Parts: sequence; C-alpha cells; structure tokens
Amino acid sequence: MISSVLVANRGEIACRVFRTCRDLGIRTVALHSDPDAGALHVREADLAVRLPGATPAETYLRADLVVKAALDAGADAVHPGYGFLSENAAFARAVTDAGLVWIGPPPEAIEAMASKTRAKELMGIAPLGEVTERDLPVLVKAAAGGGGRGMRIVRELGAMDSEVEAARAEALSAFGDGEVFVEPYVEGGRHVEVQVLADTHGTVWVLGTRDCSLQRRHQKVIEEAPAPGLTDDLLRHLYEVAERAVRATGYVGAGTVEFLVDGDTAHFLEMNTRLQVEHPVTEAVFGLDLVALQLRIAEGEALDKAPPEPRGHAVEARLYAEDPAASFAPQTGTLHRLSVPDGVRLDTGYADGDTIGVHYDAMLAKVVAYAPTRAAAVRALAGALERAEVHGPVTNRGLLVRSLRHPEFADGRMGTGFYERHLDGLTTPEPDPYAPLAAALASARGHRFGGFRNVPSQPQVKRYRTEPDGTEHEARYRHTRSGLAADGVHVVHASPDRVVLEVGGVRRKFAVATYGDRVYVNGTALTALPRFTDPSEQRAPGSLLAPMPGTVVRVADGLAEGAAVTAGQPLIWLEAMKMEHRISAPASGTLTALHATVGHQVEVGALLAVVAEAAVAQEDPS
Repeated sequence: MISSVLVANRGEIACRVFRTCRDLGIRTVALHSDPDAGALHVREADLAVRLPGATPAETYLRADLVVKAALDAGADAVHPGYGFLSENAAFARAVTDAGLVWIGPPPEAIEAMASKTRAKELMGIAPLGEVTERDLPVLVKAAAGGGGRGMRIVRELGAMDSEVEAARAEALSAFGDGEVFVEPYVEGGRHVEVQVLADTHGTVWVLGTRDCSLQRRHQKVIEEAPAPGLTDDLLRHLYEVAERAVRATGYVGAGTVEFLVDGDTAHFLEMNTRLQVEHPVTEAVFGLDLVALQLRIAEGEALDKAPPEPRGHAVEARLYAEDPAASFAPQTGTLHRLSVPDGVRLDTGYADGDTIGVHYDAMLAKVVAYAPTRAAAVRALAGALERAEVHGPVTNRGLLVRSLRHPEFADGRMGTGFYERHLDGLTTPEPDPYAPLAAALASARGHRFGGFRNVPSQPQVKRYRTEPDGTEHEARYRHTRSGLAADGVHVVHASPDRVVLEVGGVRRKFAVATYGDRVYVNGTALTALPRFTDPSEQRAPGSLLAPMPGTVVRVADGLAEGAAVTAGQPLIWLEAMKMEHRISAPASGTLTALHATVGHQVEVGALLAVVAEAAVAQEDPS
C-alpha cells in the first residue's frame, strides 16, 4: 500500500493530487523552486523539499533532484502530474530504479507515445515530408510535451524557417527537448479527445469524449464532456482507435487519445500518457476520482469490468492571468482575491495574497460546472464566472463569459478557429458605466471630511482608468445635508465596500474592493488616477514597452539604432511563463533607441526600444 506520495509538479495539479491523497490518508510531499517557496501547493503538503533555482530547467525538470527529494522525504511513490517530466520515460525509469512506485504508465508505453512522431508511426500514420506550397497551411509541433508550447501555424513558405526555430526554442525551454515535426493543419476542425484508463490485469476503460476546441495559441481554454454533436459511428471509431492505442502499447493508468475531427472524419493527433488538465469534466460526468483510480492501479488493484454509465454534462474554463486583447500577454502581480460562487468546482494553485510570477504557466484556476444538460452547465459556468471575484492582474475572465454565451458555442458549432473568427468582438470592452461613480462614492465614504458647506460648491471629481483597455472616466459627486449625491442617480447607500444606486427606478448593487490605487467594482477593474500627471512617467511617441516581466531572448538580426523598420516587423523576443512573445514595430519608421539586450531580465513597462514614425523622422532629423 502507498503511504506517502511526492508530486513531481507544482501549482494547481499538485494541490489537486494532494486533495485526493488526504482523503485516502496518504502523506503528501511537495517540491518547490525558490520562487515557489511560499506557494499554495507547498503550504498544503505535509512535507516539502526545496529544489535550488528558479527556472524549470534548474528545478522541476531535473529528474535526478526530484528522485533524490522523494527519497530524502521518505516518499514511497511519485505522481508526475502533467507537464514537466510527466511524459519522460527516463524519469519514470529513474523513479522505479530507486525503488519507488511510479503512478503512471510503463516507461515503454511513454516512449511509444510521448513522442508525437513515434506515436504516429505506431498508429501507421506517415509523417509529412518536405513542405511545398500545396501543403500549406501546416502546423509545426513539438515532439515532446504539450499545452500548446512549441507550436506554430505556417501559412507562407517564407516563414517556415523562423517558425521552426521559434518552436524549437520554446519546446526546449518548456520540455528540455527541442525536437519538432510538421503536420497538415486542418482549418476549422474540432479538437476531440477520449479519456482512457487501464489496469495491470488487462481491463481497459474508455471514459467518453471531451471537446477542447476553444483554444488560444493551441492551448485549450474551454473544455467539456461529452463532446456534443458526434454521430454514433464516429463515436465508435474514436473509442476503437483509443482502445487500440492502449492495448498496442501495454498502457497502464490514465491517458488521453486526441483527435482532430473534420466533419465525420477523425485524424489521430497523439496520445498523452498522463492525466490531462481537463480531467475534472470526465470525473463529473462519470462520478469518478481519476487520481484515486491512478493510485489504486499503481497499487495493483483491478478495475471493475466496466466503468459507470455517464450522466449529464460538464464544462470547464481555464482562468488565466493574461490580457486577451493584447495577444494574450501573460500578466503578473499580486492575486488579492480569488473566489467563485457555490455550486461550481474550483481547482487552483493560488490563494488570496499570492504572487503570480514570470517563471511558470499563467493559469490561475480551473472552474467546472456540472448539470443534467449541456445548456444548463454552460449557463451555470458563465454565471459563476461573471459573479466571481478575481482581484489582481488582468485575466481572461470576461473572454470566458462571452465565449460561453456566444451563439456558436451555445449551439455546439465551435472549432479550433473560434478565436481567430471572434476574438475582436469577444474582447471589446463592456465596462459598467456606473462603476467609476460607485468607486468614487465608496472612496468618499472611506475618508472623513469636515462636513458639507451651507453654500453651493463645485462637485468633487475623481478620475479612473478602466483596465485593461485604458479608457479614462470622470466621476462627480457632492456632499449634501442628506449625504452623498450625484446627478442622474439616487445614492441609496455608500460605504467603503458597498454602494447601492437607484437609476431610473431600478436599484443596482456594487461590491467595491480597493487595493492601493486599484479598485474592483463588481466585474470592472479601475485604476484611480492622480489629479496631476507625473512628468517622469511620460514616454516618447513610439516607445516599445515590455508587456510583461521576462527575459530578452532575441533581438532581430542587424537591428541597431538608426535602422529603418516597417510596421509589424518583429524586433524583440521576450520569454515569459515558458512562452516566447514578439515585440513588433508599431509603425514604419526609424529605430531611434534600442535598450533591449539578449539575456537581460526586464520588468513590465520597461522601455525596450523607440520607433519614430517615418513622417516624424522626416520633420525632425535630430
């Protein structure tokens, strides 16, 4: 029997595995890098072992250090989670060679399927050879790992070399393996996957389908089970292929077989030899705990001959610290508050007051809703996200709510190109017009004043900027004999954390939370602006600022001050949260300043370069 489990991972998945271990009476051991020393998964574990360093390559990707940590902490089993070393056959062997129980598939099965190129060979799929114009578009893809890292769509042959190089660099950083391959890219297809579970006694469970078509940067955003709208014939085919993959590799444990569905045709993509991020929707529909079943299988127990029957529908949304309107740029900072209404499941690796750093994935949490029907589950999840309190860096919360309520998603007609078609409309700001006034009234109640004056006076004025779109607003109010007043509304109640306004005979309630100059009013984030602008904060036109903290990993070849650049030309590459982000010229003109240097760490807002537009450069040669 397993008595102590080390989770070779961090954040949300570590917390998820610990939850089941606690329920089973199993002691838990956490790993942590230096930036993760105070992380939630460390606080929740019974024991924790430090891996000196900050980057994944120094810490969570060091198989030797992870195995040593398990032995030092007295663990007798290792759960790999997902990402990092979860699909590394050498790591699995190192665990078992050390006399520890490996909670996962045999190394041979990992070797057969963890490399996407070898997996396709095993399934009889020939790789794409030399790419020609006829083959476009194609997808450059990392052979190891997942999560959308090391993936690039190529639509023009001239971009092939640069995209391959970028994919290799990203894959090497995320997985320690820079191998990539090229496969056809199916426009508008659906990403459908099949959950499998197998024991050591020859029993294989096929646990239905999931649809994971809503993706950004090839990384899943909203997932659901079962996948809607599939024909019985297609379902049978998916289940047969998934079971064949399991039996062909002698697979044991939890895994996922992924497909790209184009109409009634399914193209095999890969098999993930681990637990998936989206496993909670399958758990909800089948009434299972997949982590508990992983532990039972690792202990040699047999599964029942058949799984339970599925019931209802479940939908999961991944809440990210990112700005969808700015190419999904990751965000960092303090997460002041994260709370969702009762009735939905929240899986997270963060708690109130935690810091979101630059070294790891930007996912804050997974929010899961279950209901008897798809429509009811989608409505419940959208409502819960809309009412959630997420106070801190900019997130994709608004995008998730609008996506769930989009007619195309509601009708089950989505595909992997959903955000390519609808992103602009889904990221159009929809701030509450009364949020700035509510913030101002709450602020007024949070300070003591000398009282009203018995003569008419100018109204009090406060200025706010809505985040992340940057729109500025003025809020005006007055102190009167009967309290606070504002034109066009009746102020029913105003306190530092709650404001009630009556507008056109309808009362509206506003929950207000203030952290320094940042104010959250229901779902609207505001920054309180000073009365006068600090001259030191002014920037020259054409300034390129770092959109997130990160490391400068590349500067365009030959780029130097005085060089001519064209609008949209990539100039600088930053690496943050294990992904590369391009900084491009905002307009055609002249590079008048270059401050970015390869290898340097930069903070958000750091000045990287300045591009003077062509017309400006001609008017002012200096």
